[in-house]
Amino acid sequence: MQWTNISERNVYKNPWFQVNLADVALPDGTRLDHYVIRQRAVAAATVVNEANEVLLLWRHRFITDSWGWELAAGVVEDGETAEAAAAREMEEETGWRPGPLRHLLSVEPSNGLSDARHHLYWSEEGIRTGGPQDAFESSRREWVPLKLVPDMIARGEVPASNTAAGLLMLHHLRLG
Repeated sequence: MQWTNISERNVYKNPWFQVNLADVALPDGTRLDHYVIRQRAVAAATVVNEANEVLLLWRHRFITDSWGWELAAGVVEDGETAEAAAAREMEEETGWRPGPLRHLLSVEPSNGLSDARHHLYWSEEGIRTGGPQDAFESSRREWVPLKLVPDMIARGEVPASNTAAGLLMLHHLRLG
């Protein structure tokens, strides 16, 4: 069954997102109001080294008051490709510049409420360029054995859906 977006009007806007109110028609003809969050694309990246360890950030998210492992990630700036944004964010947040990036997957982490699309990349090599430029982004950065990923996700240590999906895909590609 397909819902139809008849129209939308903006109710709030800032540089990171906007909230719209949509007039939606359901398959049976019923109409309803539905809030929609419109967001810029997000790009994320990591490196998997020769020991099959993945570079992750340990960080706190104040919105959910939770701690967890995440990939380096951020918004794709105007005029920037998702791949370039992923490389930029990884270096800014970890101090590691990835080698040639490979597209891992793209996900819609909350498609019942938002049009956010997250593009995840990975590389088999990286160059340490120094400390993270955005040290406030995480408490620490570590190389985590990829073989531990499924259990970490099961224990809730990877609460971000984009990171969980990407790590499971990397686990499958490298160890599956």
